[in-house]
Amino acid sequence: MMRQIGPVELVPDRPGTDDSLRVCVHPGPSCCTSKMEDSYMAAVRSETQQKMRSYSFELKYLIAGHTKAYHETFESLVSFTSNLTSTLFDSAYSSLASNCRPLVFHLFSDIKRHLSGDSNSSLDNAVRRFYNDLFPLVYRRLLNPGIGHLSTPSYSSLSTNHDECLRLTRQDVSPFGLHPRLLVSSLSRALGPGRALSRLLQLAGEVVNATEKTTLSRECGRGLVRMQYCSHCRGLTLIRPCTGLCVNIMRGCLVGVSELGAPWGSLVVLLQRLAATLATSSNHNSMELALLAVRNHVNDAILHAQLHGPRITATVEKVCGPQAAGSMTTSTQPTILHTTTHAASATTEKSSVTLPPSVDPPNHHRLQLQARRSFPLKGSRGDKSRSLKKLSREFQGSIQRYQWFFSELPEMLCESEMEVEQHTCWSGQDVVESYAGRVVGSTLKAQKENPEMTVRNTDPVLKAAKQKLEQLTQELLVELGWASKARGRGEEEEGGSAQTDGGSGDDCDDEDGCEASGEESGDETGDAPSGRSPGTKDVAPPPRRPVPPQHLSPPQVAVHGSAHTTMFEPLTMVTLLLLLLSPWEPR
Repeated sequence: MMRQIGPVELVPDRPGTDDSLRVCVHPGPSCCTSKMEDSYMAAVRSETQQKMRSYSFELKYLIAGHTKAYHETFESLVSFTSNLTSTLFDSAYSSLASNCRPLVFHLFSDIKRHLSGDSNSSLDNAVRRFYNDLFPLVYRRLLNPGIGHLSTPSYSSLSTNHDECLRLTRQDVSPFGLHPRLLVSSLSRALGPGRALSRLLQLAGEVVNATEKTTLSRECGRGLVRMQYCSHCRGLTLIRPCTGLCVNIMRGCLVGVSELGAPWGSLVVLLQRLAATLATSSNHNSMELALLAVRNHVNDAILHAQLHGPRITATVEKVCGPQAAGSMTTSTQPTILHTTTHAASATTEKSSVTLPPSVDPPNHHRLQLQARRSFPLKGSRGDKSRSLKKLSREFQGSIQRYQWFFSELPEMLCESEMEVEQHTCWSGQDVVESYAGRVVGSTLKAQKENPEMTVRNTDPVLKAAKQKLEQLTQELLVELGWASKARGRGEEEEGGSAQTDGGSGDDCDDEDGCEASGEESGDETGDAPSGRSPGTKDVAPPPRRPVPPQHLSPPQVAVHGSAHTTMFEPLTMVTLLLLLLSPWEPR
């Protein structure tokens, strides 16, 4: 009556004998009836599940709160760097600004989805799509300005077809050099821990929810009634169950939850390591610096295209045809203007390098100055960086307490039943001084020997949750390069590991007065064609895709800072001019 288990009418006025009792059976008179047993069965299941929810509430709140906090922090970083990248086009490439804003927005939207753990997101596809869409704009407005501005319907159709050809052949033409690959490599390395953390937090929340919704079997309910309420049928309402009895029954009831213990412990260890990586990330694997450096990567890629304009234009005209062919009635005049620009650039430059048609000497000087101004961005000491580090440190310390939560949950539930120190206890059958049964382990195999209840199998929902934990943890360890600690240490000794553990001594933390510096990478951004970019040191060049013989490009001119080198032997200006005006033939 006090616990509101059932109506008072079910309780008999005096002890009696009820042959229909199935759980609390004993030879003498009883205060219970079969209907009271049914009420006890429903009550004890509800009480146990409520206790499980109360114990896991703090864990659930911790996971949900930090999932939201990380999501908001990542979103803030992505939004800030997206706006920063858009300002590149507003300040340096105004002719592209209006068309490039949607491209930048879509790129960073894909990055945000990737960080959130979306299984369908791909950084490689996002970056490829961005540069595929950027190439037609750069080709028409920077490499060949003045061409493609007619608005007739026939020309519009041809221009659309030409742009589509540029998109499809961008990877073969390679107008941006290695910079798209370098951007993917930089983002994959730096965003990997954040993405892995998001995926693990999402799965952790699902696992906690699954344990709260687990159903207790009828056999479990009978054991719980025998442990908690059968003593009441004998008039013993104050005596507590024996510890051994409680542990055996709770472990039998929660065998599926206990089976989560080992994979859950591995998940918590991985969460701690990921949080430590985000809290102490150095300049080479900092998420913030990698996102800030997207602006420089895009700038370097455009500069590379401008500095290799003739090669790109010649290759495009072979593959896609002249851009304005067939749409201009006075087609000779633009061609003359185009070749005049070639002649002027060839005669005014004393070096052996011919500038792109769209880059005259003053503009080329401006591009070099612009490149020099694009130093690697220093680590921000603003709220976004420190909030990510502080959040990660806080989470690292908080989640550690729950490493063995599911393994110890049966014992925690029994502790609430053992609040009073007593010299006697309830054994499930009678009052005894100590429990005489054997206390078995919590694994499914050990539970086959449980003396208090029959355990046949685990809850299928919890079994599926265990498989997900094991699979995702192993998958992320492989992705992050942490699959083997011994192998990881060997890679770090050889200097080949970019990932850091929480206790790594060579990490750099802004909050401790260590500031990211662009000096160690030098003016990498200014050296546009060198294929180097902030945070991408020691990246091996990707293999070049084979070009069909009919698509061979003219000899490539390599430019390094202010020192110009070429594949040509010293030629006279006349010979060089003839080479530029004549179509390139395959070697």
